[in-house]
Amino acid sequence: MNTIETYILNEIKRYRTLCFPLIDSENPKDVISIAKKVERLGASAILIGGSSIIDQIELSKIISQIKTTITIPVILFPGNVTGVSPNADAILFMSLLNSENPYFITGAQALAAIGVKKSKLEALPTGYLIIGEGTTAWFVGQAKGIPFHKPNLAIMYSLAAQYLGMRFLYLEAGSGANQHISPEMVKSVRQYYEGVLIVGGGIRNSQIAKHLADAGADIIVVGTMIENDNNWESKFSDIIELIRK
Repeated sequence: MNTIETYILNEIKRYRTLCFPLIDSENPKDVISIAKKVERLGASAILIGGSSIIDQIELSKIISQIKTTITIPVILFPGNVTGVSPNADAILFMSLLNSENPYFITGAQALAAIGVKKSKLEALPTGYLIIGEGTTAWFVGQAKGIPFHKPNLAIMYSLAAQYLGMRFLYLEAGSGANQHISPEMVKSVRQYYEGVLIVGGGIRNSQIAKHLADAGADIIVVGTMIENDNNWESKFSDIIELIRK
């Protein structure tokens, strides 16, 4: 097992549930300051990417700037092949399992694989599931969104991910989603899926994060809150505190 994956597993053993901030490289508002703050507040790693990245040069530049100021890992969250940069520590090598377009299941992954290998990025094999509809990730990924009230469908896909050797599973409601994934769905998936369970989308406060952590999420991802909430530092700190209990 590689360095970043081992680090993540050790952090989960230490803290129970982790919080990864997601920084959209296309909205680089005070990125360096945000990176410093989230590390100080207790983030275990930083995700950087987005659903519609088109500028790899800008992405690599931002990652380089971030890495000069923090010590926690910077992990790529790619929405397409343009979301790959050799400057990061690792990449969520994701397959959008419920996409209706084979490109997002295996096509983009094949195109990106050589670049990941040559960049010596640590690939974290990840099954990616879009829950619900109407978000950018759902639109760009041409996903057949799993209804929020259908946990059995999420279980089916999660087991498929596990049997295909994906050691990470990301349940995604989408950036800025009006509805977050329910603790009931997380709990249902947790009963079956044995890898690292990541949950993101629509998580705007510590109580939501706490419920998801208690349901079995290993990693909570927050992004829109950091971008849009003037009180995000206090809320982020509260999330870290509560999910570790």
